[in-house]
Amino acid sequence: MTRARGDEPAGGVGRTGSAWRRILAAAFAAGALLASVTAALAVDPTASPAGGGDVRTNPAAPGFVGDPLFALLGVAVIGLLAVAVTLAAVRLAARR
Repeated sequence: MTRARGDEPAGGVGRTGSAWRRILAAAFAAGALLASVTAALAVDPTASPAGGGDVRTNPAAPGFVGDPLFALLGVAVIGLLAVAVTLAAVRLAARR
């Protein structure tokens, strides 16, 4: 029986490279997981000695750090800029 070009048996030579890639990917994922676990175990769960709350905040508004309205305005501007750039890219691509 003749086989067409590129056909290989189920356990053929072409699968060994794929198997090694899977093994390397699994080893890399396991290493990344172990690295993150060691970093998490290094964290000290006790409270810090500074006792006055968050030093970055204004005592009048103890829950806010920075200016939340400025942050919302920044997000809106970035969103509008992204929409404008996307529309420009779509129009330029449509002309081709």
